[in-house]
Amino acid sequence: MVSLSQHELIFIFGLLGNIVAFMVFLAPLPTFYKIYKNKSTQGFQAIPYVVALLSAMLLLYYGLLKTNAMMIVTINCIGCVIELAYLALYLIYAPRKSKITTLLLILVSDVGGFGLTMLITTVVVKGSNRVNAVGWICAIFNIAVFAAPLSIMRTVIKTKSVEYMPFTLSLFLTLTATTWFFYGLFDEDYFIMLPNVLGFLFGIAQMILYMIYKDGKKNREPKSTQENYKMAVVEMHNCNDQRQANEGFHPNENDNQV
Repeated sequence: MVSLSQHELIFIFGLLGNIVAFMVFLAPLPTFYKIYKNKSTQGFQAIPYVVALLSAMLLLYYGLLKTNAMMIVTINCIGCVIELAYLALYLIYAPRKSKITTLLLILVSDVGGFGLTMLITTVVVKGSNRVNAVGWICAIFNIAVFAAPLSIMRTVIKTKSVEYMPFTLSLFLTLTATTWFFYGLFDEDYFIMLPNVLGFLFGIAQMILYMIYKDGKKNREPKSTQENYKMAVVEMHNCNDQRQANEGFHPNENDNQV
């Protein structure tokens, strides 16, 4: 039986985390291909990409402050580049109002929020405490990001349809949370480990909801078709009754004329 050292386990799960997270970063590519092809944002919102950029920037900052965190630095550096490309493409094809709103979000959230974090942690917090302070900020922010799908899960339960919660995305988010949890566990990095516990639980919950309601839309469609059929039959009978009544009326009218 092959036994792996702690350093090897950190490398393996960090590498897996990089691969899966990279695939998650690329998940919106079909959406942005549609935007590029149609030369329009088609009502898509930029908020998820603004938030994703801020998350990647914070984790990149944390990875640079922490020693031996090349896996964290690598994937979040790539993530920053990808999210910036998404936002640039969005700004090119968005209508004027959406452009202004998105630029304000980027300035307030990404530039302002990240700049304020760097300023406070650099001026106020000194020495090794700076890593812990940035780690706590990243952990709290990532918990909030992982909790965001609660609104989608509520919609799924309310509508009994998984139309807006793709199974593939839920699966990859769960895999990402799992790999980074084990990375944090073996690296004894609780700022990485703890938020991904929540990410794993929400990911599992989403997949369970998907399995429960995946046929919800299909089950509703036959019911709607059946109701339409019944209405058509009733309408046909009403028309026949009316026609028969009219046919019964005309002979009497003719008799009176004779």
